[in-house]
Amino acid sequence: MTSRNMSLKNKPFLLKPVGKDYLWGGTRLKTDFGKQLPQKPLAETWECSTHPDGPSMVAGGQFAGWTLARVLREHPEYLGTHPASGNELPILIKLIDADKNLSVQVHPDDEYARLNENGSLGKSEMWYVLDAAEDARLVYGFKHNMDRDTLRRSLQEGTLEKHLRMVNIKKDDVFFIEAGTVHAIGAGALIAEIQESSNLTYRLYDYGRVDKNGKPRELHIDKALDVARLESSIEPRQPMRVLKYRPGCAVEMLCRCKYFQTERMLLNTETASVTIRAEINSFQVLLCVDGEGALYNTETTGECIAFRKGDCIFIPADSAELRLKGRAQLLKVEC
Repeated sequence: MTSRNMSLKNKPFLLKPVGKDYLWGGTRLKTDFGKQLPQKPLAETWECSTHPDGPSMVAGGQFAGWTLARVLREHPEYLGTHPASGNELPILIKLIDADKNLSVQVHPDDEYARLNENGSLGKSEMWYVLDAAEDARLVYGFKHNMDRDTLRRSLQEGTLEKHLRMVNIKKDDVFFIEAGTVHAIGAGALIAEIQESSNLTYRLYDYGRVDKNGKPRELHIDKALDVARLESSIEPRQPMRVLKYRPGCAVEMLCRCKYFQTERMLLNTETASVTIRAEINSFQVLLCVDGEGALYNTETTGECIAFRKGDCIFIPADSAELRLKGRAQLLKVEC
């Protein structure tokens, strides 16, 4: 196969998310991001996912109607040669609307998940705050050192909240939540989440809430105690971020870890264009979090993907050269 044919095959495509109706969700993913999904409330949209609990679909082009998982099974070269990719998509990208507090929870690391959860990945994640109410907060670990007995007793007595470190948040903040960190998103936060491809959540505390059937939501205290870091956590500070400018665009690194890296792109061009390309080592994902624009394939006349706030585009590894136009804010994720 020639390089020309390979690049023609490795074309980007728009994704269609799946929705989740967790009881703490709201309406902003519909009103602010145009998500036409049936869930009420709409708590999360899984924008780029091959996880069986919420596989995203391809919205157009030659793979329209396929799951992203099917596309990648039939074209594993789309993942790239980076070891993190392996044979499956290693990440999952979500939008989260917290109208109410999420449960206080913790995720296992890869080793614990592999041994205790049928070989699953663990879950480290990053949050980019898209918007936040004036009093919005998140839980990030503990204010002081804890031990298993103290933590278990506080759960039995309903006094856990006095031990938790609460952090005020605002729009444009970035947080990395490493596996083992006790955490929760607070009411009034609108979040873009990039994480390992895992749905393992051990719920420690849920404010005594009940589900739609009137039953208390399941807790996973023993597993949570197995994986939670119990020492005092340092209040997270916002990382130093540097905007790098090039014609039509400014880019800054938000998070780089062993699982993924996420950049924020500020696109500001309508007549000129910004060139991007996924190299052979890794795919890229573009999540538009504000504005609108278009992604053009330079090798095919007139072929483009129009996008707007809330849209998610998958760019296979070793893609054709692509050009971005428009006025938009994008999160670009790769491994």
